Amino acid sequence: MRILTNLSEIPKFKDAVITIGSFDGIHKAHRKIIQQIVDLADELSSPSILISFDRHPREVIFPKDDSLRFLTLEDEKETLLSELGLDYLVKLPFTVEMSQMDPREYIEKILIDKFNPAYIVVGYDHRYGLNRTGDFDLLKEYGDKFNFKVIKITKLEIEEITISSSKVRQAIQNGNIQEANYLLGYNYRITGDVVKGDQLGNTIGYPTANLRVGNEKKLIPKDGIYASYAYLEDVKYMAMLYIGVKTSVRKDNDQVIEVQILDFDQNIYGEQMRVEVLKHIRDDMHFDSMPLLAEQIKKDEVEIRSYFNRETKSNEKALSNIIILNYNGHEFLESYLPSISHSSADAFDLTLIDNNSSDRSVDFVEKWYPEVKMIRLQKNYGFAGGYNRGTKHLESKYLVFLNSDVEVNMNWIDPLIAMMEKDDTIGICCPKILDLKKAETFEYAGAAGGVIDYLGYPFCRGRLFEELEEDKGQYDGIAEVFWASGAAFVIRNKIWREMEGFDETYFAHQEEIDLCWRVKRAGYKVVVNTESVVYHLGGGTLSYDNPRKVFLNFRNNLTTIIKNETGFKLLWMFPTRLVLDGIAGLFFLMKGKPKNTLSVIKAHLAIYGNIFSIFKRRKHYNTIISKYKIAPANMRGKISKSSLVAYHLRGKKKYSDL
Repeated sequence: MRILTNLSEIPKFKDAVITIGSFDGIHKAHRKIIQQIVDLADELSSPSILISFDRHPREVIFPKDDSLRFLTLEDEKETLLSELGLDYLVKLPFTVEMSQMDPREYIEKILIDKFNPAYIVVGYDHRYGLNRTGDFDLLKEYGDKFNFKVIKITKLEIEEITISSSKVRQAIQNGNIQEANYLLGYNYRITGDVVKGDQLGNTIGYPTANLRVGNEKKLIPKDGIYASYAYLEDVKYMAMLYIGVKTSVRKDNDQVIEVQILDFDQNIYGEQMRVEVLKHIRDDMHFDSMPLLAEQIKKDEVEIRSYFNRETKSNEKALSNIIILNYNGHEFLESYLPSISHSSADAFDLTLIDNNSSDRSVDFVEKWYPEVKMIRLQKNYGFAGGYNRGTKHLESKYLVFLNSDVEVNMNWIDPLIAMMEKDDTIGICCPKILDLKKAETFEYAGAAGGVIDYLGYPFCRGRLFEELEEDKGQYDGIAEVFWASGAAFVIRNKIWREMEGFDETYFAHQEEIDLCWRVKRAGYKVVVNTESVVYHLGGGTLSYDNPRKVFLNFRNNLTTIIKNETGFKLLWMFPTRLVLDGIAGLFFLMKGKPKNTLSVIKAHLAIYGNIFSIFKRRKHYNTIISKYKIAPANMRGKISKSSLVAYHLRGKKKYSDL
C-alpha cells in the first residue's frame, strides 16, 4: 500500500475505485467497504484508494475538545489498512478551509479532478462538506453527469447492533473487550515503548514490562486485568495485561499499563511492543499487602493460561473454504444454505461470490447468514470468470466449489479432505452426486465421477448420454476418474493458483473438465469418494436442453480438446468431431429443435473465429503445466472406446456395460 500525504503527489489516476472517510478503528463495517473497493478494483484492474485525512476533522473543528479518543492511531491505522490489500491511502491535509468547502466544490475539485473515479463506495450514512450537507444523492447526481457509479454499503448489523466506531469505543470503555473485538473483526491493539517502571513486580516474582503509549488520545480500556498477546518484532507471546493506578503499592494516581509476558525473561527496555487485548479477567482491586497481591496475580495467571488453552483449540485455522457462486439464486440459497452450514465437523469458511444479482439473494444472505463472507462482483462474469475473480484472496488449503442448487449431507466434505490430507498426489476430488428430485438416481452433471472417451466426449459413471442409472451401490468406493463436476468438487488451493483456475473464455459449462484435464496432465489424480454424497437439482440455473447451453457445451468441448489433446491425435480427432457434431445438429433438427441445430453451427463458427486465440491459450497452459507438473500425465479415466458407438449402435445404456 502506497501512502500519499499531499495533493501534489497524487498521480494521474484512471478509473479509480475510491472510498472516503476517517475510518477510526477499521471495524467490520469499514472493512466491508474496503473489501468492496479492493474486490471491485481487482475486477476492473484499477487502483483501490481510500481517501482520508491527516487528522480527525473534530480536532480542527473543535480544537479545545480534549475528550476525543481514538481506536487507532495513525501508524496503527496504516498497518491495519495495509493488511486489507489497498493500493493507496491518501491522507488529505484537513484544514479549517476544507471543513468549510461546499460539497459540490469538494466533489468537483478533489474527487473528480484528482481521482477520476470509476466507482465511489460509501457507507449508508456518509456525509461530507460544509456542515456535513453532502450526501449519497449528491454523489449519485455527479456520477450520472461524469460517468462514474456510486455504491452505498448498507448498515452492517450483528445480532441487530449497528456497527459504528462509537459502539466499539463504548464496549472498550466498559471492559467488554470480546464484544469490541467481535465488532472490530480483529483484536484491539495498544502500541508503545517498553520503559522502566517501579520494578515492584520483581519483588513478588512477577516482573512486568511498563508500556508507554506515545499519544494521549489513544483509547485505553477500563482498569483491570486482561488476557492479551504481546508482540515483539512480530513474535507473539501470551501475556497478562494490567491497566490501573496500582493504589495497593503506589501513592500517586497515574494510570499505568503493565505487561507480564508468560514464560519470558529477556531484557526488552527500549523496544516497541504491540499488545492485543483479548479478554477482561477482573476489575482492578485494592490489596492491603504485597503477599495478597501476589496470591491474586497467581490466580489471574491460572485463569489466563486456561483461557489460552481453550482459545488454541477453538481458533484452529480452517482447512477448507466452501465457495458458492450466485446469480439471482435467492430461492436456491434459501432452500440449501441450511444444509451447507453443516458441511464439516471441523471448522470451515463459507464464501458467496455474487455475479451482480438483481434479486434479493445478497440481502437474504447478509441478513440471515452474517458468517458468510460476501464477494460482490459488478457484472455477471459467468461460472468461470466469477470463480476466478472471487477466489483471488482466499487462503485456505482447500477450495470447495459448490453450486447454489445443491443440498448436501452432514459433514460431506470430511471424507474428501481426509483423503487428500493422506495423499498429496490427489489434486481434485469429488462426491457422489445424486438427483435432488429423485434421490435413488444419479444426477446428470456428475454422478459417480466423470470420464471421457477417446473422441473427447465426456460422460459419467452412472450416466451415459441421457441415460441415468439408479444408484444401487454399483460404483461405491474410491476411484480415479477423469473429471469432477463443477456442481461439487474440492481442489487444492495451490493447484488452483498454479493452473490459473478456470479458462474464463468458457463463461460456463465444461470449464471444470478443462481444468481437470490440465491437473491430470500435471501428474495429479482426480478422485471420487462415494462416502461423500450431495444432491443436485440439475438444470436449476439453465435447463439441459436450452439452446444457450447447447452452444456452450459444443463450443467448450471442442476448445478443451484443442487445448489439451496431443498434437498428433488432434490432427484426426478435430475433423472427426466436426463431422460428428454436424450429425448431432441434424438429429436436433429431426427432433424439431432447430434452435439447438443453430447453436451447434454457432459453436463451430465461434471455434473458427477464435482458433488462433485457442492455440495461443494451449501454448500458455502447456508452459504452466510443464512448470508445475509432479509426474508424467495421468490419463486414468480416459476410456479407449467410443461412447457414441456403444450407445447408438450397440445399445449400451450403462457405464458398466462399456
